Amino acid sequence: MSVSPSHSGPRLRTALEVLPRYRAGAAPPPPPVGVVPYKAASNEKPFPPLPGVLAAIDEAARGVNRYPDFGASALVADLAEFLGVDPMSLAVGTGSVALLQHALQIACDDDDEVVVATPSFEAYPIIAAVTGARLIQVPVTSEHRHDLDAMVNAITDRTRVVIVCSPNNPTGTAVAREEFAAFMRAVPHDVLVILDEAYVEFVDAPSRFDALAMLESHPNLCVMRTFSKAFGLAGLRVGYAIAAPHVAEALRAVATPFGVSAVAQAAARACLAPPARREIQVRIDHLVAERVRLHEALAVWSAPAPQGNFVWLPLGEKSASFAQACERQGLSVRLFDGVGVRVTVGEQPANDRVITIAREVL
Repeated sequence: MSVSPSHSGPRLRTALEVLPRYRAGAAPPPPPVGVVPYKAASNEKPFPPLPGVLAAIDEAARGVNRYPDFGASALVADLAEFLGVDPMSLAVGTGSVALLQHALQIACDDDDEVVVATPSFEAYPIIAAVTGARLIQVPVTSEHRHDLDAMVNAITDRTRVVIVCSPNNPTGTAVAREEFAAFMRAVPHDVLVILDEAYVEFVDAPSRFDALAMLESHPNLCVMRTFSKAFGLAGLRVGYAIAAPHVAEALRAVATPFGVSAVAQAAARACLAPPARREIQVRIDHLVAERVRLHEALAVWSAPAPQGNFVWLPLGEKSASFAQACERQGLSVRLFDGVGVRVTVGEQPANDRVITIAREVL
């Protein structure tokens, strides 16, 4: 029996027709002759893996004919000791992005609502759409910070999840201790609050706080972190969530079986070893110092107080021309057309080039 082309193939979800597509940070274009290209578009750490981490990867790779530890039990035990939390309050996944999707899966039915800031992490609208939830976007303030009061006011009877990204990607601002505590008191107890702390290790503001201390008094809080940024394991995809044990158990229940590879588990464990942690902190301190230098040089164009490993330039209609000028000099940055440009803090020569281009173009 023949089938007409218009009716061939399986019927897919109609939501896919309007599903936003994630844009990965672009590689730098071919630079002028004699110019070293740099990628400042993906918030990657510019340093190679530590020798101890490479050794752990090499050893684990020799056993890839076997499935990884289903529950990542050794990594969970190391994380529990490192963080000072109950192992039952932990869930691991293929980066914090996967855990965010799992969180919406355990909390949302079709047409439930998820409240987020805008601009914020570009994966949030995709994750919400995939899970059938409606995204409620609350603009950041004129200071490029989460408007937590407005986010509370946006909560309705259909709200199941509120996501706070701190430091916020792409604006770089972090929520302060007192404002977040007040926010948690105002959010209904049956709404899951996800604090996305992918860049928390880079925060050095006086208002920095340990969100894990709030978990006992706020069982609707779920803190998510990753090994992709400060620990430099972006290519291995491993993140973790800390939440009330019943929330963590639900996250584990919907996770992809064997999702975190044996190589990723071994590398993450190696990063948590004391010698590696000391060297990782040295690298973090270096990047924070470079962030300060970059921000001070670009202060007239940048958002205040960047707290991640990137600087946000809210250039509005000038954003595209600045990004194009960077590309002509072999430097890729992250363009939010008509809104701004996010620049990763990278190698010192790359940061120098950003400063030079900004002074010439802007």
